[in-house]
Amino acid sequence: MGELSLDGSLHPIKGALPIAIKAQEEGFMGFILPKENAKEAAIVGDLKVYGVDNISEVIEFFDKGTPIEQTIIDTRAEFYKTLDFPEFDFSDVKGQESIKRCMEIAAAGGHNVILIGPPGAGKTMLAKRLPSILPPMTLHEALETTKIHSVVGRVKNTGLLSQRPFRSPHHTISDVALVGGGSYPQPGEISLSHNGVLFLDELPEFKRGVLEVLRQPLEDREVTISRARFTVTYPSSFMLVASMNPSPGGYFNDPDAPVTSSPAEMQRYLSKISGPLLDRIDIHIEVTPVPFEKLSEERKGEGSVQIRKRVTEARELQTKRFKELENVHYNAQMNTKQIREYCKLDQVSKDMLKNAMERLNLSARAYDRILKVARTIADLEKSNEVNGNHIGEAIQYRSLDREGWLG
Repeated sequence: MGELSLDGSLHPIKGALPIAIKAQEEGFMGFILPKENAKEAAIVGDLKVYGVDNISEVIEFFDKGTPIEQTIIDTRAEFYKTLDFPEFDFSDVKGQESIKRCMEIAAAGGHNVILIGPPGAGKTMLAKRLPSILPPMTLHEALETTKIHSVVGRVKNTGLLSQRPFRSPHHTISDVALVGGGSYPQPGEISLSHNGVLFLDELPEFKRGVLEVLRQPLEDREVTISRARFTVTYPSSFMLVASMNPSPGGYFNDPDAPVTSSPAEMQRYLSKISGPLLDRIDIHIEVTPVPFEKLSEERKGEGSVQIRKRVTEARELQTKRFKELENVHYNAQMNTKQIREYCKLDQVSKDMLKNAMERLNLSARAYDRILKVARTIADLEKSNEVNGNHIGEAIQYRSLDREGWLG
């Protein structure tokens, strides 16, 4: 396989990994393809992969028996080499301990999260570091993710993708680019973030129609693109992380802020996010700017590797709990029936939740979300029961349900 240019040189192709997997299934002995694709195809075992630069090398290989160097990849070594040295590490974040705790909970339970705060508070910085604390991908997840990226030609010389994807599309993106499509349907951003994180910065700036197409993939964890001749289904099991300013001016309704917005302007701005989309976001957290004392500290914060260890242990508890269930792997995927089964409360916790919902004017939809997040907090503490402390912390993560936000 290869794209042949007029001077005989070979250019890389898209989808080398799925082609190699199919070749191995069909019983082919080897695969000759452009050198840029060789590492990608060599992930597949029991298939000899040869990368070449020019068609003349292929001709001499068959006519004269001139050897071509076989590309061999140690998949396991490639897979684990970058895990302990993430490019974006939580140790770089100064202060923001409560937000880091919130991100740890989101990662442990697979919860979608929205960060609300003024410009420069660190929302994007925190979001970029989320993949570094997610549990390591299994070999199956890594192959599945690499196949999707291979289809759109994004793998090339990298071989097996060992780090979870982080996709951050611009707010001018179209619904087709987000979901996928075209005459020969290609994966969109939500499929490219499969097994990873989809980050939507400045959420209210996205077109409402674009945000609405997210609802079905968030629920079904796959997206189906139909054309006249065929239908393609791409997986899209991702964590949604969104960020937004609390008002058009960028600041809370504070008279001392550089740019102030009236309550009516704030309400109109926030109402761009639909209730059904917000319903699929478990954790809302307010991010405040870091004071100078924290910024100037020499001491580094806790690193991603230590946080990931706790997250992985919590995920293992959930895997064990849901092993009998087909479509549930972590807490965020629980439905109402499973929430009632695995999030049983004692009377004190029930009273606390009832009191909070009445006093804070929390919406009815917040009830299940609070229980899911409380279950994850309990898992991080290795607690079998959900108690009042877990409920109390989970209630804090429902900012947008309070009166005066989205109502």
